[in-house]
Amino acid sequence: MRFLARVFLPLLLLAYIGTETYLKLQHTSLCGEVGCKLAGELLNFDALYLNYAGLVGVFMLMIFGFLSLKNKFYEALFFIGLYGAIAFEATIISYQFVANPEPCIFCLGVISSLLFIALVSHVKHFAITLATVLAIFIGLNTLAITQNKAFMTTPGNYLIQSSTCPHCKKVKAYLAEHKIDYTPISTKEANARMFLKFANITSIPVLIIKEKRHLTLIVGDKKIISHFETPIKKDAVVHIETISPEVQTQQSSTVPLGGLTADFLSSGGDDAGCAITITETPSCEEDNVTTSH
Repeated sequence: MRFLARVFLPLLLLAYIGTETYLKLQHTSLCGEVGCKLAGELLNFDALYLNYAGLVGVFMLMIFGFLSLKNKFYEALFFIGLYGAIAFEATIISYQFVANPEPCIFCLGVISSLLFIALVSHVKHFAITLATVLAIFIGLNTLAITQNKAFMTTPGNYLIQSSTCPHCKKVKAYLAEHKIDYTPISTKEANARMFLKFANITSIPVLIIKEKRHLTLIVGDKKIISHFETPIKKDAVVHIETISPEVQTQQSSTVPLGGLTADFLSSGGDDAGCAITITETPSCEEDNVTTSH
């Protein structure tokens, strides 16, 4: 049983990771699910390097397992390596569950294999191992992690707003009264907050008009309403030009913002808005816009 748990099962896992690594080098995969492709986008490096690290780690685990059959010192190294690998993989897969619409099937196979090895290797400690995995999963689910998905998938009006913001309520009432279709995006969404932080926008509501080839950003309730009533002033909007698929294959994925300035992205002047900070609870001021730092 010890040989099965510490040598043979790690050998099978090594073969599983090795097969996936070889297939990735051939530009294919054991898993063709979208979740696997999205999981690679979450890494700070090429996913293939993680496969290489997995091969080295499981190979060392197998060596320690073999040596542990006759030596207590290597037995300790085996369990340290095993539980460390489980904690690492549990963090990766838990983050995928939070950030991705679906997890990577390959990663699920790896952590399932590691948990099975832990179960067969030491049944009495398996409850602790399982509790650790659940704690990591629950802990990551309590964080406001940006989801790896797009909110603005089709042309139309998108309103970044808060249910407690009076300026947002004013805009929503106007849009409803004039039967103007729009999709509300709450500032509770991590993606929305990251977008506002990226663009240095510190007040809401923010209307995003998505067309086929460009985006238009309008900040502030008065400017949004005036956009639908009279032609909007040039300094009240920001046009974000998109890149056609043909050009994307030749250029970088950077989207030009056309000279963003603080004036363009603040409600400013006589157009009051609800101030929003990215790291704190948003607060509303009727006449002044508070800049967060």
